[in-house]
Amino acid sequence: MANHFDLTDLQLIVNIGDASSLTRGAEKSHLSLPAASNRVKNLEEHFGTRLFHRNSQGVTLTPSGEAFLRHARVVLRQIDHLRGEIHEYSLGIKGQIRMVANTTAMTEFMPAVLSRYLACHPDVTVELRERLSYLVVKAVSDGSADIGIVAGQPASAGLQYLPYRADRLVLVTRTDHPLAGRRAVNFADTLEYEYVGLSEWSAIHAFLIQAADNLGHPFRFRVEVGSFEAVCRMIEAGVGIGVIPELAARRYAQGLKIRTVPLSDDWAERKLHICVRDLEQLPGFARELVNMLLEDVPRP
Repeated sequence: MANHFDLTDLQLIVNIGDASSLTRGAEKSHLSLPAASNRVKNLEEHFGTRLFHRNSQGVTLTPSGEAFLRHARVVLRQIDHLRGEIHEYSLGIKGQIRMVANTTAMTEFMPAVLSRYLACHPDVTVELRERLSYLVVKAVSDGSADIGIVAGQPASAGLQYLPYRADRLVLVTRTDHPLAGRRAVNFADTLEYEYVGLSEWSAIHAFLIQAADNLGHPFRFRVEVGSFEAVCRMIEAGVGIGVIPELAARRYAQGLKIRTVPLSDDWAERKLHICVRDLEQLPGFARELVNMLLEDVPRP
């Protein structure tokens, strides 16, 4: 009976799980079917539990197999990260940080901090991608991102959350719009009007569509643009209304004929958190970025 397992075993289980087929998993792992079957059998004997149910259609994961697959993915990603980081060292680059963040953090908070961080760390690269908060959590959980910034504190076992900033979404209208004089407005009351929105790559775009869908109301984008400034300029021109972060809205309201109206919906008031799997396990240069983000928060 095998008393250990290796990376080939991990990749084999991932390939079988992805294909729901021992034969295709073996082919993708460049193993013969008997060799793959023997590896699976040795793993099951080693752990004392079945990893797969076999049937005429292929194989399905048992609960034990799902747990093994989940951990195998994390280990393999860490190995890829290790290889990539060592390769970067060979090119003279110290390391790479993979970050995912929601729209507000990407556009309002990250540019200034990253500018200072990268100036102090010329041998570090940062890969920053925009995602909806639940996808940020997923990316950090499965190891495809090192640091995330999310709205709220989505439930996810095994993650650490560090309070970061407050974020409020507000309605933006032209100064003569029927909603411009409201002290506050429900999102549902805005849906009879046409919207100016960020392009579909934006996390806010998907968030608003989901919020409208939860109300059972279609969401009408008259035009989609690529930045908060473009949203505000389209609104000033009378194209429609929009929902963007309050910080951005107030900045552009200083020079444009637009108004900001608070949204009374609970989801409009959001607390941002930095999330990581384990802060102490991050490389030192990644912890320094987390610290710079926290130090950048305005004090009361």
